[in-house]
Amino acid sequence: MKISSEDQKAISLILICLGFLSFLIGTAAHFKSGFQSRAEISTTGFVAAAIFAGLGVLVFLLSFTKKQS
Repeated sequence: MKISSEDQKAISLILICLGFLSFLIGTAAHFKSGFQSRAEISTTGFVAAAIFAGLGVLVFLLSFTKKQS
């Protein structure tokens, strides 16, 4: 199954937005870190944000390498 470059760009945008939302969750948990050990949630949010944003950028860059036929 082939995915067009426009679909890849849309998927990358979704992944980048998901990374941004994970970053916001991590930031919110960091501000509440004194409450019921939210440090794990903060760390998980930041790691998930980095992974999703990295995947989004990777998919976006790979969408440019497709040759138009």
